This record gives sequence, C-alpha cells and structure tokens, in this order.
Amino acid sequence: MPVAEANAPIDAPRGLAGVVVTETRLGDVRGGEGFYHYRQYSAVELAMHRGFEDVWYLMFHGALPDADQLAAFTAETAALRRLPDAVRAALPALARAGALAGPLAGLRTALSLLGATAGFRPLYDIDAGRRRADALAACAAVPTLLTALHRLGQGLPPIEPRADLGHAANYLYMLTGQEPEPDRVRAIEAYLISTIDHGFNASTFTARVISSTGADLAAGLVGAIGALSGPLHGGAPSRALDMLDAIGTPDRIDAWVREQVLRGDRIMGFGHAVYRTEDPRSRMLRGIAEGFGGPLVEFAVQVEARVEELLAELKPGRELHANVELYAGVVMELCGLPREMFTPTFCAARVVGWSANILEQAEDSKIIRPAARYVGPPPPQPLPAVADR
Repeated sequence: MPVAEANAPIDAPRGLAGVVVTETRLGDVRGGEGFYHYRQYSAVELAMHRGFEDVWYLMFHGALPDADQLAAFTAETAALRRLPDAVRAALPALARAGALAGPLAGLRTALSLLGATAGFRPLYDIDAGRRRADALAACAAVPTLLTALHRLGQGLPPIEPRADLGHAANYLYMLTGQEPEPDRVRAIEAYLISTIDHGFNASTFTARVISSTGADLAAGLVGAIGALSGPLHGGAPSRALDMLDAIGTPDRIDAWVREQVLRGDRIMGFGHAVYRTEDPRSRMLRGIAEGFGGPLVEFAVQVEARVEELLAELKPGRELHANVELYAGVVMELCGLPREMFTPTFCAARVVGWSANILEQAEDSKIIRPAARYVGPPPPQPLPAVADR
C-alpha cells in the first residue's frame, strides 16, 4: 500500500464516540449491558466486597493480592502518604491562591511540585520498576494534598496521615480530624473503588495522550485533573445535589424538569455518554444510600423515578437514566463530606486508574497523534498589503 494511502485520514464521529484507539488489560465499560469491570472482575462486586488497597493492587499488578501481599502493599502505600517538606511548605500559598477555584486547582500545582521534588523523570527514560514507584508515590500523596488544601482553605491546620488506617478511613480522618464511623468508611470506600477507572473517559484519555509523549508521570496526572475539573466530567456530584435543593419538594419535580428541558439545559445526574441502561454505579450507591435512610434519600429516589419518566416523555427514543453522580452526591453528603470536596474525592480514587493507564501506556513507545480536518478559508491566499504606519 502506498504511504499516502496508508496514512490517509479516517473520519471519526464527533467526540470520538465508539472509536477504539488502543488495547488495554485494565478493564472495560459495556454500556449496552450496564456493566463495567476492572481486569477480570466486576467493578461493582469489587466495590461491595473488597477493600481499596486490594483493588489498587489489582490495577497495578493484574491480580488480587493474597494476605501477605496485601499487608506488604498496604504498609508500602501508607508510608508514602506523608508529603516532602518542600511540598508541605508550599500548600498554604496554594490554598490561598485557589480559594475560589477549590482544592483541584491547587492539586495541579502541588502534584507538579511533588514530581519535581521526588525526582520524577520522563517515563521514556525509566524502567517499569521506577514508573511503578512514581505512581505509588503520587497516588498515596493525592489524598493528603487534597485534604490539606481543603483544610487550609477553611483556615484549619492540615491533619497528618495515619499509617494505621486504611486508605478510605485515612482520607476521612485527614478531612475531618476525627476517626470516622465504620459505616461511613465502608460507604466511602465502596464509592472510591467504584470510581477508580471507567474506560477511556476524557481524563483517562488525556493522561494516556500525555504519557504517550514520554513525559513524567506527574505531567500525565496534572493533565487528567484538568480534564476532570470540567462540570461535564467529574464536576457533577455537587451539582446533582444542587438540583435536589433547587427542586425542593416532590410537587415541584415536574415543573422544574420541564422548565430545564425546554430551556435546553442538562439535568445533572442523569444520562451518560456510554450507558444505555441503568448505570451500575448508581444502582450500587442507591443501595448504600438506602442503607442510611432519611429524608434526603427518600427525596432522591422520588426525583430519580419521576425525572426518568419525564425524560422518556420529553426526549423520546433516548435512554436517560440516573448516573453515578446523583447517588454519589447523596452518599457523600450523608457521610459528612462538604460539597466542595465531592469532585476532589472522585479524584482521590481516579488517580489510581489514571496511574494504571499511564503505566500501561508507557509500555508502548508510539505517540498518540491524530489529525484534524481544516474547515477555514481556503489557503494559500495572498497576504494583504501592509498599511503605512
């Protein structure tokens, strides 16, 4: 085949929907079935029956750990939670600078500093063992960075991590300064596990594009965080709760939804780019929320049922169901997390999935370099004469 023909552009659908760009051993999302998995296991089953460190190990090593492997891995990652002095010293200024933007804005800069301080080198120049070490250091540090930035932004001192607590319990402890109740730990741990990875979403794809250049691991994570910060990606859990607040009472559901749809606005917490059935994460988190019970849960369930009916009426032919954000927000609210920490909490889990994808991408030396179709004025056109100056 001639070179020009072999390299001819291929038209792709808007947003690259349905386009397969690589192979992965990390997992997949089967939207038509309402199912997704990490490696060879159901992600929901892992979330309900395993701990965060188990699944972190699975994503990095390809198999679930035995008891000895889990103990060693838990100790290894717990020892990496404390921040280098240079990073700790910079956090107050980052918290002040990001007072309005929130902890994710500060995290981008803090991760860059962590990478420089820890000596992260380009993925292209280091072996698999060093890449893994960098990934573990970054994943272990992110919860410490996020909680410290949040507390400093509230005028509170950061809480040092505790090596005797598991990943989820330590996160809640660093956020509040109090050892959390076991039911809250289990609920947040299930949420964290359920959001570790989810196919080639925008932030994961961003991380892999950056990593395909051979850049260091921190660069890939910073790019992923930038993608996650968008309200159409990870920024919806708090907005879904804002929606419940705006509706207020069951008798207002119909009028509120109809107004939003007629105005062309999106109903936050409903619809998904991949799922054409109920989001399995939503189903799992609804069950966790119902285990807590209370007025917020009852109202969320009422809103979910009625909104789905109205969307079926107002947008016929489209499968629009509650997605992970609706009940993620409810669960985090019930567990005492402030709304400004909903998306950062998502990030504290997804950093493991991003890192696993970065490590996998680093095995392939081919840079990701797609093409675009130019649709501007036809070139080349003559330059206009330079006006007298």
